[in-house]
Amino acid sequence: MDSERIKQVARELGFDACGIARANRIDDEAAQRYVQWLDDGKNGCMEWAQNHQQVRENPELLLEGARSVIVVAMNYYPQVFQPKEAPQFAYYAYGRDYHEVMKQRLWKLGEAIERETGHKSRACVDSAPLRERYWAQQAGVGFQGWNNQLIIPGKGSYFFLGVLLTTLELEPDEPCTEQCLQCGACEMVCPSGALRCGDTVDARRCISCLTIEHKGELPEWVGEVIGNHVYGCDECQKCCPHNLEAVGNTTPEFQPKPELLSLTLDDILEMTQEQFSTVFSHSAVKRAKLIGLQRNAKIIKNHKINN
Repeated sequence: MDSERIKQVARELGFDACGIARANRIDDEAAQRYVQWLDDGKNGCMEWAQNHQQVRENPELLLEGARSVIVVAMNYYPQVFQPKEAPQFAYYAYGRDYHEVMKQRLWKLGEAIERETGHKSRACVDSAPLRERYWAQQAGVGFQGWNNQLIIPGKGSYFFLGVLLTTLELEPDEPCTEQCLQCGACEMVCPSGALRCGDTVDARRCISCLTIEHKGELPEWVGEVIGNHVYGCDECQKCCPHNLEAVGNTTPEFQPKPELLSLTLDDILEMTQEQFSTVFSHSAVKRAKLIGLQRNAKIIKNHKINN
């Protein structure tokens, strides 16, 4: 089973892109940038980002004998959208939880590798301390924009990333050498000043991080910048020139439920736990829990009332 066969199977499984890198340690510069991000406290409430540093730098610590890193991507850009006046959910959360959808497909790719070669694999979809965007660049899938999103040339950044580590030695792709247009649009449009183009994201000010990852009460200043973002934020992607030609995904699992598209602020504020579990069954929104979603909705409503 060679690299081309791997990519063929990946396409058959519904992945929109696939690239391969050697499972070496990450380079010193990338490792140091990550350490500096942590030292600056820019991970904010994401304390987990400090864990397993040695593993993040060496994929063989995730899979003994790993020789290749297979990176795949799936389009999640919607075909239909919430009304603009509705409390906005990040596009990635419109459909079924991507962890489930992509991992199932990666398992099938791993099974095909083991069946044809006897080699072992491990599927990772935000479920292991792995630098997905770094490996996507190394595998030739795309490059990191100034908004810190992984951009696939000619396709944009509305893509989920997944990684399959394997003990199978494969011919690697050339790293992607394309670069961001450096137009600065993402920095200008960021509601909270979390972006400094050419630098890293400051999660302490990122609306996406705050509305999803932050537990407990949010800082008072969030009310001034949250806008209509009840779960996540796509502003730095919506303005990106690389996304001008984004095409709606056709993956059945990623199509939004009508119940999500029709939600109002009052619907969220009055929602019971049972209703939340029904509407967001197998959804990434469960990450914030009902208490977090209602906290965000309350901030949005209070700000509208007071302004």
